[in-house]
Amino acid sequence: MDRLINTVRPYPWGSTTALPKLMGIAPDGSPQAELWMGAHPAAPSYAERAGRQEGLDKVVGADPRGELGDWVVDRFGARLPFLLKLLAADAPLSLQVHPDAAQAAEGFAREEERGVPLDAPQRSYRDPHHKPEMIVALGPFEGLCGFRPAGASADLLEALEAAGLGPYVEVLRSHPEERALREVFTAFLSPTPGLLDDVTDALTRATREGGERAALFDVYDRIAKAHPGDPGVLAALLVRHVRLEPGEALFLGAGVPHAYVRGLGVEIMAASDNVLRCGLTDKHVDVPELLRVVRFDAAPVRPSGPVFDAGGEDLYPAPVDDFRLSRLRVRAGGDADARTLAGGGPQILVCTDGAVRLRAAHGDVLLTAGRSAYVPHGERVTVSGEGTVFRATVPVPPAN
Repeated sequence: MDRLINTVRPYPWGSTTALPKLMGIAPDGSPQAELWMGAHPAAPSYAERAGRQEGLDKVVGADPRGELGDWVVDRFGARLPFLLKLLAADAPLSLQVHPDAAQAAEGFAREEERGVPLDAPQRSYRDPHHKPEMIVALGPFEGLCGFRPAGASADLLEALEAAGLGPYVEVLRSHPEERALREVFTAFLSPTPGLLDDVTDALTRATREGGERAALFDVYDRIAKAHPGDPGVLAALLVRHVRLEPGEALFLGAGVPHAYVRGLGVEIMAASDNVLRCGLTDKHVDVPELLRVVRFDAAPVRPSGPVFDAGGEDLYPAPVDDFRLSRLRVRAGGDADARTLAGGGPQILVCTDGAVRLRAAHGDVLLTAGRSAYVPHGERVTVSGEGTVFRATVPVPPAN
């Protein structure tokens, strides 16, 4: 077991105070958006092992079967298949989608064949893997996720009372849902002259009025002010506004448009960097490729709470085998109340409040809020103290 030293990603949308407050350190005035915990090559954690610090990607690469277990390597290759983050948003992120496994593999191979450098700004596929993800709110959290039904979007656009939206309202009401969403979404990504200005002005008027209209359009007005002149503002109007209460989770599968807007949470995802952006960004937007990946359906988006696992953990179920996320609430009481976590695949544990002690055969680590540890395959860990710990690992496959 190794204490982890992690990298903070200073993306412009990050909060300047949320992560420092969680970790009990003074803010330095810069945005601190994401704390990465894992072996992703873009920002690997460092493990404190044998008196020295070594990148977790190097630790795993030196002995993948010993660190991950045979069944993880056989399924995912010689890499940690998940990435855990603390995410602190104070402004809207880019509106984006992720490819499924087949799309990622095909897109990566296509760009490799074309010779697009992996670090090129115009690159869409930086690895051949899918990127399902889940966010668990640590406080009030809001975002956009999934298309609203076409009829409901027609009602919203009509209520905005912006010049030029009438034809799109008609399409949303008169065409089959998938076709309607595709046509309007595609048109909004390349809007007619003046439409974006008209919509932005209408959003400002609606929020100034107060009352129900202000509540309905507030999030979209904030997005427009954060990203002036960006066509993603129009596309965002077709995507549901979602609020999470502390402890609630939202799973995001392939092809689902989403953007986090504000809040602090624990995020887990497959270890991939494949993002296709719809807008709300100054980064590369590849509209033709995006339209191949987006799923134009309006399936319900429902935040969910954890389920109590037989092992005494609050489990956040996800329909993927790349990761498993659970929460442990540890109470004070000494060794008599210590909790033992059975060894299986590799694990990362992060404390989000209080202080907990991890004990294993090859280590003893005290974690306070924002600190984390890596546990290799097969290591049994005992957790004691008083606080909350999120545990990321890989689901154990059913016995043959």
